[in-house]
Amino acid sequence: MNIFQDWPEPIVRVQSLSESNLQAIPNRYVKPLAQRPNLLSENYHTKNNPHTAAIPIIDLGAIYTNDITLQAKTLDEISKACREWGFFQVVNHGMSPQLMERAKEIWREFFHLPMELKNMHANSPKTYEGYGSRLGVEKGAILDWSDYYYLHYQPLSLKDYTKWPSLPLHCRETLEGYCKEMVKLCENLMTILSKKLGLQEDRLQNAFGGKDEAGGCLRVNYYPKCPQPELTLGLSPHSDPGGLTILLPDEHVAGLHVRGSDDAWITVEPAPHALIVNIGDQIQMLSNSVYKSIEHRVIVSPAEERLSLAFFYNPKGNVPIEPLKELVTVDSPALYTSTTYDQYRQFIRTQGPRNKSHIDELRSPR
Repeated sequence: MNIFQDWPEPIVRVQSLSESNLQAIPNRYVKPLAQRPNLLSENYHTKNNPHTAAIPIIDLGAIYTNDITLQAKTLDEISKACREWGFFQVVNHGMSPQLMERAKEIWREFFHLPMELKNMHANSPKTYEGYGSRLGVEKGAILDWSDYYYLHYQPLSLKDYTKWPSLPLHCRETLEGYCKEMVKLCENLMTILSKKLGLQEDRLQNAFGGKDEAGGCLRVNYYPKCPQPELTLGLSPHSDPGGLTILLPDEHVAGLHVRGSDDAWITVEPAPHALIVNIGDQIQMLSNSVYKSIEHRVIVSPAEERLSLAFFYNPKGNVPIEPLKELVTVDSPALYTSTTYDQYRQFIRTQGPRNKSHIDELRSPR
């Protein structure tokens, strides 16, 4: 259980700072030199620089056809992306572009409501549900340049509509439909990931505690424009602590960076109507590091706000998470000690995002 009932200091909304037309950002947001994004000289992948690698784009349409050869090829592409990248984009994923656009529109409207209406949903570090502006409870910590909204969709025991926004009108119905589609996609991907590990197709899902008990939550990230984007980050480098993440990106303002195999940061350029999928730490542990949970970060823009919706699909909080016994052999011993997701996520909730330091701490002594 989270022992922190409240934030260690008064909360400042980053959006309020941005809209006050300040010329320099407060020191609380200035990253140490080594963590700042070197926006001019780093070798990012962009449309104008095709020589660096781009994360795979996978067409899921083939999965829903009767073409067995094409199905097998798509499953192989997903498996390869999870083993080599930990990140991939999916198109023809089954979610309507209209629902995706409506979800983004609703959240843009929410973040542009008067501050007193948004603050009615202010969150605390006890559950993080609601409108927030920081991760971690360390007093005096350097903060990220972002606000967010976090809510639980499943299991039913955690779903609380009073913690969901009530404005704009009809937003809850849209969110309900959006999250329902997200769960469906996550469940399909879990089946594929299990099969490509050579396991029963429901093995990973059962390791999460089963469909009814698996966690599903939404974090909507709002990155206001920033007068000094070279000094700060929208979200510090981290790997996702949960199981599987599906991101609905901002198609107009790129900002997500993924750490490549050569340690360079790669800018993800979203394909039209694509969703971005990434493996979280829990699946890295369950797969005994066959599937990779990769570090990523977000940069901010001096000219434009940016909005993204991250849906997290997680194990039930109290089920043991450790390398699946079918994947542990003499030649491939268990790389991680046992934990639970409830224990694991306390790290990011108290320390904030810190690279891959937490999963590294759980490596089995060799």
